[in-house]
Amino acid sequence: MLLILLSYLAGALTILSPCILPVLPFVFARAGQPFLKSGLPLLLGMALTFAGVATLAAVGGGWAVQANQVGRWIALAVMAVLGLTLIMPSLADRLTRPLVALGSRLSEKASAEQQSGGVWPSFLLGVATGLLWAPCAGPILGLILTGAALQGASVGTTLLLAAYAAGAATSLALALLIGGKVFQTMKRSLGVGEWVRKGLGVLVLIGVAAIALGLDTGLLTRLSSGGTNRIEQSLLSRFGAAQPMNAVRAPLNALPVEGAMPPLTGATEWINSPPLTTEQLRGKVVLVDFWTYSCINCVRTIPYVRAWAEKYRDQGLVVIGVHTPEFAFEKSPANVRDAVRRFDVTYPVAMDNAFAIWRAFDNRYWPAHYFIDATGNIRYHHFGEGDYEHSERVIQQLLKEAGAANVDQAVVQVRAQGAEAAATAEVASPETYVGYARAKHFVSPGGFGFDVRKTYAAAPLKLNDWSLSGDWIVRPEHADLQAPGGRLAFLFKARDLHLVMGPSNMGQPVRFRVRIDGQAPSADAGVDIDSQGLGRIDSQRLYQLVRQSGGARERTFEIEFLDPGVQVFAFTFG
Repeated sequence: MLLILLSYLAGALTILSPCILPVLPFVFARAGQPFLKSGLPLLLGMALTFAGVATLAAVGGGWAVQANQVGRWIALAVMAVLGLTLIMPSLADRLTRPLVALGSRLSEKASAEQQSGGVWPSFLLGVATGLLWAPCAGPILGLILTGAALQGASVGTTLLLAAYAAGAATSLALALLIGGKVFQTMKRSLGVGEWVRKGLGVLVLIGVAAIALGLDTGLLTRLSSGGTNRIEQSLLSRFGAAQPMNAVRAPLNALPVEGAMPPLTGATEWINSPPLTTEQLRGKVVLVDFWTYSCINCVRTIPYVRAWAEKYRDQGLVVIGVHTPEFAFEKSPANVRDAVRRFDVTYPVAMDNAFAIWRAFDNRYWPAHYFIDATGNIRYHHFGEGDYEHSERVIQQLLKEAGAANVDQAVVQVRAQGAEAAATAEVASPETYVGYARAKHFVSPGGFGFDVRKTYAAAPLKLNDWSLSGDWIVRPEHADLQAPGGRLAFLFKARDLHLVMGPSNMGQPVRFRVRIDGQAPSADAGVDIDSQGLGRIDSQRLYQLVRQSGGARERTFEIEFLDPGVQVFAFTFG
């Protein structure tokens, strides 16, 4: 209920965003007609269309997004015709002549419905407007869409999107009612109804042009980010809706039953094992580890999970890695098998490309560990890194309950190397996505060119700012380099810097050079480059590029790609 209320409030704030401006002319074009028969149906059609398209886009993948793009162009054509008819009544007359030929009775009925501001024409106009509506994706809408993408289709997702759309429709309705009164007053007192009608037509055409040029999702979206996003983020912070859930540590002698272990059906492939079932695992203590191979937090937990699997295997522990992808390339069986080999994972791994097991556990996080007793009940869970000693004590306790004898009470001692080494406490830079769907702190002049080739330029950086230079196509999930010499720069504070990236075409490696504060990294080189900063991208994975020998401090990182054909996804730090 709280998220529904927050979604409604976030939608209501949309009217304060510049990115809603191209839609307003379509709404105010109905201002001279009765609200209940004209304005309200328009807003209902607009809200329902947005909720439906957003639901499809969230859970249906790229095909729905492409379908929406086709719908947007059709809607643009409809709106352009509407604008022209408002400016040129003779055009409206010519366009409606074929309808007159259908018969005088039908013509008279259609004319009467149009003159009275009929419900259905207004509703259909709202549907077209909804296809054009691209509200600023603030933190709350982003939370809804991300949850929908991870959890799959659900009534809850649609309700949240509908609440967001209803909030926006409410604020637009208030503006329409107020605007309608102003509109009528102008016509009565000034006698300029014809000029007002033509002015509305011009505004509609301007809105069509703005949307066709991408201003609704480009310039105006960026202008919006500083205002309504801050308000939405304060709402999330105030109510705690976007805060990560922390596991509650239960006493070892009183581990509660959190529910039965869900089935492991739905995996697209199994690695290191044939498919396992809950029936086969009965009588065993089971640790289910949700991970994905480019997630640095997951990578840093692997040494502990690997050590537990080896130490307690003979006493009845079964570790199952559930690999649930964050990026599209992590769905590739070849990529996952390569990661399993590189991380020396020998326990069973279920590839959960469809998020079936993820949803069965109602999981939300990478990494996530679920501890199941020999009777098939979940007794403990832990999200994120850390607290390894307590997690191992839980394993020991569950093994004792299952009747294992002489369970070693010592805890494993892990000395991880490379990217698997634990992060330092001084990290002041967050995970940062390069694709525009989740990007923050991007400062190249002019901002993103969405899904189009653009030449970017570097910019002065503050802590956690980043920029591109060279020819790139920035997509929702990543950036594609189009010509040699492209660069990324980031001003960070951490000991380690990693970059998730891969070649655009497998089998065509990409050479690159890293500089730190303009110099070769020398002793601060990560494991995937040499002391001169030279490296090669030969697979889609996380690359460790910086490990500062002197600990965490602010540095300017720059990577130059000597060949084209690289995809860059995200920065992570440690």
